[in-house]
Amino acid sequence: MPTLTADSLREFWYKWRSSRALILFIVFVALFLDNMLLTTVVPIIPDYLYHLDNPKATFEDTYKFLAKNCSRPEIFRHRNYLNQHTDQLQDILRSYCNWTVAWAMNRTEIENDQRTTVLENENRWVGLMFASKAFVQLMTNPFIGPLTNRIGYTIPMFSGFVIMFISTMTFVFSKSFGLLFFARAIQGIGSACSSVSGLGMLADRYPNDEERGKAMGTALGGLALGVLVGPPFGGFMYQYVGKASPFLVLAALGLFDGLLQLSVLQPGVAGEPVEGASLKALIKDPYILVAAGAISFGNVGIAMMEPSLPIWMMTTMRASEFQQ
Repeated sequence: MPTLTADSLREFWYKWRSSRALILFIVFVALFLDNMLLTTVVPIIPDYLYHLDNPKATFEDTYKFLAKNCSRPEIFRHRNYLNQHTDQLQDILRSYCNWTVAWAMNRTEIENDQRTTVLENENRWVGLMFASKAFVQLMTNPFIGPLTNRIGYTIPMFSGFVIMFISTMTFVFSKSFGLLFFARAIQGIGSACSSVSGLGMLADRYPNDEERGKAMGTALGGLALGVLVGPPFGGFMYQYVGKASPFLVLAALGLFDGLLQLSVLQPGVAGEPVEGASLKALIKDPYILVAAGAISFGNVGIAMMEPSLPIWMMTTMRASEFQQ
């Protein structure tokens, strides 16, 4: 039976560290977390900003009052559902506390009208906040490519993790629009570092065209998975656990990816700088223009819906965060 020795463990460690599959996994997780954070905030921000701007809003207070005086705790627990299905709310009130029916229905209707007005005025601020990440990333991306040519991929990749972690923790403690805006904006820098250096690292480790295509497709699957999981995860955690909970989970997952980067990539300056094509030459390349245009138009629809659709669902359908 073979025995474990220091040499065999060291050999396993170096082999594990140099594994291309492990590099692919690190990039996959980085893109997954980046896009999960990007979309987790979508169902959270409109309602959270509403409560920040209206700390004395009485929607929840009304349902707390009804639940207490009717001795029916489910009235408060299912307040979002009952707010959408007023006929069922009236049935419960008639059965258990008839004297509050008229007052409750009138009060909730007034509060819903006030909430709708505030939320509709909030659209532009939510749109500006969501756009800040993309704007900063647009400004940062062109500088990350040449930087990786000079110092390698590992330092920008790890820097992306650090900035993303700071952004995530800022979301945890933000109690103002300014801080939320800052958290969203600096995520753009982290995204630029992670995506550019991550995909560049994969292109370097997979020189064969066929292998590179499969590796890129797998890594970008992390992007798609993050966009898919983020909204329901954020809405569920915000509605049933609290505003900080989804970001704390993302921060914990980010720490895992950061420790993996430290142990596997061991960030440091590359030995020899690489001479890349100039930005002017890249902009003139028709294939790059076609690819950039396709990506831009592909994201326009999502970008338009993110700030508007949740608020429209809140005002029109009385949708809860998880439903959004």
